Amino acid sequence: MPVLPGAEPYRHEGGEVGVLLCHGFTGSPQSMRPWAEYLAGRGLSVSLPLLPGHGTRWEDLQLTTWRDWYAEVDRALRELLDRCETVFVFGLSMGGALSLRLAAQHGDAVRGLVLVNPANKVHGLSAHALPVARHLVRTTSGIASDIAKEGVTEIGYDRVPLHAAHSLRQFFRTVDAELPQVTQPLIVLHSPQDHVVPPADSARILSRVSSTDVREILLEQSYHVATLDHDAERIFEESWAFVERLAPSPVDGKRSSSGG
Repeated sequence: MPVLPGAEPYRHEGGEVGVLLCHGFTGSPQSMRPWAEYLAGRGLSVSLPLLPGHGTRWEDLQLTTWRDWYAEVDRALRELLDRCETVFVFGLSMGGALSLRLAAQHGDAVRGLVLVNPANKVHGLSAHALPVARHLVRTTSGIASDIAKEGVTEIGYDRVPLHAAHSLRQFFRTVDAELPQVTQPLIVLHSPQDHVVPPADSARILSRVSSTDVREILLEQSYHVATLDHDAERIFEESWAFVERLAPSPVDGKRSSSGG
């Protein structure tokens, strides 16, 4: 299936410091594109992959599992590590969970994490029914475009396939068990008014990681997709300051200024 216009992956060949960005469940790189372009504009190498089953139609997501999504970001991280001296991982929502697993699995190869409204659990009574319900009902209502800013929309599915949601639940359990293995410097930015992922998920992550260099920032003006919302610029600026602090001279050795 062709990729939806605007949902394409993004890559920029910059300097010796790289950033991998991971988008969320049923979303696409479009939700992270302004952030990726901001970082590319500061000379960083940037990779923003499209997760399998995303950016086309929900029926494609129905055929994938968390192992497919994780394999894609793991591949993208290894590519960045091959060409960069220092690599950071940033994630939104489920992309935050993907980022945390990359940090747990790759250790010191990941220099630091920036997570925006990271997800840790499928909430509600319906979550417990997923193992059975997914065989009876194909989809439920979509979760895309939880944005406070007027006139801004997220490219995402209007339905959530339940087979994929069941796999997502399994993935969150896997990541939760691995959180104590996360030791990297960490920023968690989350929205008190989030209609997709409650603040409890950020609190759970912050309480279980082993990181000692940790910052928590509240995004008071935004909903779930804060990277496209009122607090987007603050997210971008905080993440750039984080990179500057942990990667001295982050634009040294800049290879090119081409985007794409």
